Formats: sequence, C-alpha cells, structure tokens
Amino acid sequence: MPGRCPVCHEKLDITRLHCPHCETTIEGRFEGTKFDALTRDQLDFVEVFLKARGNIKEVERELGISYPTVRGRLEAVIQGLGYRPEPVPEDTGAAARRREVLEALKTGRISAEDAVKLLKSKAPMPEPPEPPELPEPPEPPDVPERPGKGRGKATDDERSGRD
Repeated sequence: MPGRCPVCHEKLDITRLHCPHCETTIEGRFEGTKFDALTRDQLDFVEVFLKARGNIKEVERELGISYPTVRGRLEAVIQGLGYRPEPVPEDTGAAARRREVLEALKTGRISAEDAVKLLKSKAPMPEPPEPPELPEPPEPPDVPERPGKGRGKATDDERSGRD
C-alpha cells in the first residue's frame, strides 16, 4: 500500500477498507503505521534484514550487494520511518590499535600469529626492539703525502714539471 501521494508526495490518509472475500467495505479515517511511508523496495529490504536477524553480512550475501550499499539502504529505511539516523561512531581507539598491529605485521616486527592474538585480545602492543648499536666506522688509514705532491688539485707548475 502506498503511504505517500504519487503527485505531491505527502502522507496519504486511509479512508476506506475493503474485504475482497465477502465484499464488506468500511469507510472512515484509519491510522496506518510508520511502515506505510516506506517504498516497496524499502519494505522488501526490511523483510530481508529481519529474516537475517540484522546480520549485515547475511543481508549482503542474500541481496548480492556490498556492505556500504546495505548501510545506505538501512539509513534510507530509518529516514523513511521518520527518524534521523545518527552517524555510527567509529571506535577510534580500536581502529588505531588495529592499524598499529597491522603496521607492525607489515614491517616484520611481529608474526602473523602474534598479530591475530593481539587483534583478538586487549593485550598491549609489544615495544619495538631497540635497533642494534652499530660499531663506529674505522678511521681511514693515514696515507703519507709524497713530497711535492699534494692531495688536492695539481697546480700549473706541478703539471708542467716546474718547481
């Protein structure tokens, strides 16, 4: 049953009910439900959503749509029922921890098994190991200068053989 006028999109009043079995007709003003304001597609989505007990992964699988599409359709249903959907707050602490664990795995600081354990638990991230101290590079050996031959560029006199 359409809940909105197809011309002006305002809410329709229910003024007539009819039984197709016994042909009884009742006229008056009848209250509908909030669900009357939803489109046929939205009602079909609600049916799948309820059948899946709100499991978004199951809705994705049954409808063959992505997670963001499921979320978008759910938001549209919430608005269609007259509610203002609140943004889903992201648990920034958990998201930051997940990024930290995955970065440690990527850089080889932890193993895949440790990453799984850390993601499933509340255990703190292990401190990164201290980088090994590198020995000081050896001093270059002293090379004695040859008389008359400097280490720098040769002068014109030296190139010509003059002293």
